[in-house]
Amino acid sequence: MKSNLITREGYDTLKKELDYLWREERPEVTKKVSWAASLGDRSENADYQYNKKRLREIDRRVRYLRKSIENLKIVDYHPQQEGKVFFGAWVEVESESGELKKFRIVGYDEIFGRTDYISIDSPMARALLKKEVDDEVVVRAPAGEMTWFITAIEYPQG
Repeated sequence: MKSNLITREGYDTLKKELDYLWREERPEVTKKVSWAASLGDRSENADYQYNKKRLREIDRRVRYLRKSIENLKIVDYHPQQEGKVFFGAWVEVESESGELKKFRIVGYDEIFGRTDYISIDSPMARALLKKEVDDEVVVRAPAGEMTWFITAIEYPQG
């Protein structure tokens, strides 16, 4: 199950995307569809077909964003989180073999297009929650078990 948590930055990003799609891109694409439709035969009209498809994609994304935004719970930073891993933290971990990773624990809707973000619902994030620097964490993932050591925890100060 996916949680409905989101960082303040993630929420603002989704709101901006929704505003852009609804106020700018959708009206623009609608104009193109109307223009292409006015040219007559729609079955042979690539402009019409492409923009009609794009309009469906925009509408689908707008519906998704509106529904998601309504149900999301913004989690803001609190000073009592310092020193421990909680939602919104940047965490640096090192494996027994010396592999280093640094990522931020965020909500499901924030991970797309980012390689440095992981979902709060992932096995890694679940294993790290409430841990501190120098703690050893065993992560049970589909690929097997791995041991990591927490080397740093930071919270964006915004």
